[in-house]
Amino acid sequence: MTVAARRLGLLPPYLFVEIDRQKRGLRDAGADLVDLGIGDPDLPTFPEVVESLREACLDPKTHRYPSQRGDASLRDLFARWYQERYGVELDPAREVLTLIGTKEGLGHLPLAVLDPGRLALVPDPGYPVYQAASWLAGGEVKHVRLEPELGFKPDFDGLPRASMDDAQLMFLNYPNNPTGAPADADLFQLAVNMAEEHDFVVVNDAAYAEVLFEGERLSILQAEGARKVAIEFHSLSKTFNMTGWRVGFAVGNADVLDALADVKSNMDSGVFTAVQRAAEEALHLPQSRIDEQLEIYRRRRDVLVQGLRDAGWNVPSPHATFYVWSRVPTGEDSSVFAARLLNEAHVVVTPGAGFGPSGEGYVRMALTASEDRIAEAVARIARIL
Repeated sequence: MTVAARRLGLLPPYLFVEIDRQKRGLRDAGADLVDLGIGDPDLPTFPEVVESLREACLDPKTHRYPSQRGDASLRDLFARWYQERYGVELDPAREVLTLIGTKEGLGHLPLAVLDPGRLALVPDPGYPVYQAASWLAGGEVKHVRLEPELGFKPDFDGLPRASMDDAQLMFLNYPNNPTGAPADADLFQLAVNMAEEHDFVVVNDAAYAEVLFEGERLSILQAEGARKVAIEFHSLSKTFNMTGWRVGFAVGNADVLDALADVKSNMDSGVFTAVQRAAEEALHLPQSRIDEQLEIYRRRRDVLVQGLRDAGWNVPSPHATFYVWSRVPTGEDSSVFAARLLNEAHVVVTPGAGFGPSGEGYVRMALTASEDRIAEAVARIARIL
């Protein structure tokens, strides 16, 4: 077996591809599915952003190769956006890097900073790309359990010192997918201190930073010393309903971003310039537009949580993200329970096992359907509990 085959052999089937296969089969048979599976906003991209793209596409200047690190005007806006939200000043030329969505950046990062055989510390449960990208780079993965008793934060005190000494990369994700846990300033500071002491890079995936119901909007770069060891990823996908547009950015340590840019220059050709112009339009939208959208998610959350509680399933209400993460009420295996909801209630949820070993026993439900459809999902689930 070749090295490449061994690396690919480590990868489980990508969770959402398998779910899509099952959904297609039922829809082809005429089933009416309520889809609370993948975190793909059903709300449309803001019309001003769509119009900006249309106009930019008509400009022949956008039809050529884009700037590899992103247009200077967009990176300036990313830096200004960061200053306004977090009070963190960034050098747009060296501390901001435009990405073809955060998934691309997260996927390429281990190639930039993780040597073969060295360790990546990966949250469990967590977004599957963290471990997959680390394995594909030839690294080893150490799962760091997110403790329910600690509000789905890691217990860093329980990490063996040998793991920290061998680590070159640590992934964090707050606000957290799949658990809905909010960011935590003390956790960020502790992670930065550990990274500096043990000489590894720490990255916070902040794709859900703007989907925050309660608590304070935080960045890992607010932690003392973060610029020495940390970078942070942001996405326009969830904030501006632009999942299909593929645009995001990374900020923080200039050397790490340079290394990531070097990998990207050999792998991709940057973000389509017309999409970058549309991203600029999105960043100019008033905060009130984002707040209105957040209220839609808040109402959906309350319909789902209260409805399931009334049905006897005591689900927790998330403080952030548009996900509800809950233990399986029947004690079944998460995949068995998700399959039963799919086949008996025609409701799609995501089995927690797909997010890592500690996800077993949980399911994730996305608030990416209308209130009426969520209420319908609740009624269907109630009938089979």
